[in-house]
Amino acid sequence: MRTTHRSTRTALLVAALAAASLSLTACGGGDAGAKDAGSARTTQSAAPQSPTSAPAAPATTGSGESATGTTGTTGTTGTTGTTGTAGGSGDATASAAPAAAKGGTVADAKAPVCAHGDVRITAAKADEVPTEHVVLTATNTSGRACRLLGHPLIAFGEIQTAKDVPPVAQSKPAAPVVLAPGAPAYANVRISAGGVHEDNKVVKEFNVNLFAADGPAEGSVVVAAPAGGIAVDEKVAKTGYWTPELRNGADEF
Repeated sequence: MRTTHRSTRTALLVAALAAASLSLTACGGGDAGAKDAGSARTTQSAAPQSPTSAPAAPATTGSGESATGTTGTTGTTGTTGTTGTAGGSGDATASAAPAAAKGGTVADAKAPVCAHGDVRITAAKADEVPTEHVVLTATNTSGRACRLLGHPLIAFGEIQTAKDVPPVAQSKPAAPVVLAPGAPAYANVRISAGGVHEDNKVVKEFNVNLFAADGPAEGSVVVAAPAGGIAVDEKVAKTGYWTPELRNGADEF
């Protein structure tokens, strides 16, 4: 009977050790599985940053050409053109159109003729000694474009009795003189032959009139003489035509 109880205890001890061994084995397998699962998750989350990932296809225009660089970095498509290189042809035409519309004979022909109330006329001595010339400047103050015709009609003295100052034909410009708002035109005027002469008279102000489309306009502008007065010899006085700028040679007389 003792032998039987010892054998029974031995058998129970062996069974318990076997069960414990099986439990430890099962727990070890579970840890390994968890580690493998974590590695799989890490690999999966890093996959989008792999250098072998294919790049995104570039945006295209309606014609199939790449739009990269047209507007920003991704491009802008459409039928009216964009601001970059892909749509540059449409933009070049659009930007050039206003520049072409600013000039041309059609615009010049439609500009009204400048009246004496449309311009401010001033006089300055030429940079010379003795003074033989003055330069007239007519500035458009009307707020719109206007055409300045011919040459200034100058009267050094009373309009009714003053001698007409003749124009110099070689100074006549080839194209119409159209003044934008605020723009000037110039006329070179000989007032004497220089030096002191018995025919010289001191003039402190004089009258300047303009041409209308059908001849001299009505009314005139009273212009103050520079430096308080100029010596004028009406026998030699001449005037140039209105020009956008004084031209060497054509305005020297």
